[in-house]
Amino acid sequence: MLPDRWITDWPVSDRFPLYTRANAGEVMPDPVSPLGWTLVWEAGCVPGWCDSMIETGNFEAGEITPRTPVGMFGGYLYISATASRLFGVRAPGLSPEMIDHVYFGEHPDVPPYVPEPWHENPRATERLGAWMSDVLTADDLPLLRLDRDEAAAARAGRPDLTTLADVDLVTRARSLTPLVRRLFCRHLTVTAASSVGPGVLQGVAVALGDPSMALRLVSSIGDVDSAAPSQALWELSREIRGSAALTAVFDDAVRARAGFDGVLARVAASADPAAGVFRSALAAFLVAFGSRGPNEWDVRSEVWETRPALALVLIDRMRQQGDDEAPRVRNAVRAADREALTDRVTAALGDQPEALARFRLGLRSAHLHLAGRERTKTTIIRVLHEQRMAVRELGQRHGYALSAVSMLLDDELDAFVSSPDDFRARLAAREQQYLELFEVEPPFIVDGTVAPVGQWRRRTRGPVAIAVVGDVLTGVSGCPGTATGRARVILDPADPTALEPGDVLVAPFTDPAWTPLFVPAAAVVVDVGAQVSHAVIVSRELGIPCAVSVKDATRRIPDGALVRVDGDAGTVTVLEDPA
Repeated sequence: MLPDRWITDWPVSDRFPLYTRANAGEVMPDPVSPLGWTLVWEAGCVPGWCDSMIETGNFEAGEITPRTPVGMFGGYLYISATASRLFGVRAPGLSPEMIDHVYFGEHPDVPPYVPEPWHENPRATERLGAWMSDVLTADDLPLLRLDRDEAAAARAGRPDLTTLADVDLVTRARSLTPLVRRLFCRHLTVTAASSVGPGVLQGVAVALGDPSMALRLVSSIGDVDSAAPSQALWELSREIRGSAALTAVFDDAVRARAGFDGVLARVAASADPAAGVFRSALAAFLVAFGSRGPNEWDVRSEVWETRPALALVLIDRMRQQGDDEAPRVRNAVRAADREALTDRVTAALGDQPEALARFRLGLRSAHLHLAGRERTKTTIIRVLHEQRMAVRELGQRHGYALSAVSMLLDDELDAFVSSPDDFRARLAAREQQYLELFEVEPPFIVDGTVAPVGQWRRRTRGPVAIAVVGDVLTGVSGCPGTATGRARVILDPADPTALEPGDVLVAPFTDPAWTPLFVPAAAVVVDVGAQVSHAVIVSRELGIPCAVSVKDATRRIPDGALVRVDGDAGTVTVLEDPA
């Protein structure tokens, strides 16, 4: 039976009472494990978030507490919508309504902004103005490369964990938390900066009479780290496609519908030279990208290194495609469109030197900081993964699965090391209760009060109107372009075998575990999300039409229906019933 509050829950702030699952639902779609929250988030990410709020000038140190940026209710991560709106209040040229559009899209449950006297802060506005000026004039982000190198060094310097004493495993996991804090501060600062340039471009696009231009101007910008795993998986898929022996192994896995956990053993047993090449390439891939995977922000989650089958199933979907569908081909088409549009806008502003100069600054800033945002995220995940691997080894040697040892709180680790068997019954009971949190629907908005968790709505929601031929579902534009294909409703990235090349991927949300599925898809439709969504950034880089915040898309769009996705308008039109 669920308690009124989960063991890691926080109280609602009186000063910052509005919270949302928007964007938080993509970062942490599931309840956060106790160890994931207390070791990584409460001790690292959230303090780093506070550091960023002060670093950008939006808040003074005395205005916020270590818990201001987020909330933790029912085991679920929430973002402080009050704090986010104040960025819109205080930043020159922005408004809380603009921030709402970025985070919430068109969600109907969002209460209107109500100003309070303390929201306005001239000193903060002055500091933010100076910071935004620096953002617009920056031409490089060298610190992000240093951060990336430091994260790579943490991975390269991983000792043989099996040789470490228990206490040393705990020490290694905790020793990385200060680095997570610093990297998360950088991530949030660059994330805030990534809204400045696109804001300038949106203003230019509106002034020129075509608001849709703003998205096209930031498509396929290159050097986006979060798209790199998809590119690497594509290359691995070419190894499968080029080998009859490897193709047979993957075909058998699909026919057996037993998952891909046994594929590596079969590849290892193969005498075919291509099998050896594939094994080596996959090993290198897992070193570079093994930290990525479903719900990767939680140390509890299995990712590509801990369970390679999660990556193999993505490779399987890509191997169905011909070489002319390579991500770089789509990227090149979208990049050419972006460059041509940039030339047209430049020409249109030729007799307006101030507007042209601002456009060029906005364009450069948008490209620099949007790519930078994805790099900072990738960097943090790599360090967080090193914490996961230490925790995983600690659990395994005492007979605890990763999911079970993650039921510990950080302040219980030392006692666990002293007497791991004493925790067996406690962690089993805690995990059982934790899993019940998956059965409830966290409120999208928390405004001042949180109902007891046991009173939250169960996920078995009432019926919705199934879309029929002619219906148009409206969301928010993610990536421009149009595409037509059969809708494939995929609810788990670990089981995407129904998705065929040219289908339209319809998903509840997307994190990096989903985005390699964009490669075989003709278009992407997502239940939730907005302009800062991971799905949006990656779809733009891969050149795939995308509509986000299409409410209940996974429930309303019939699997197999022929649909047309208009990424410019953010709409999905049902053209034919399922075949």
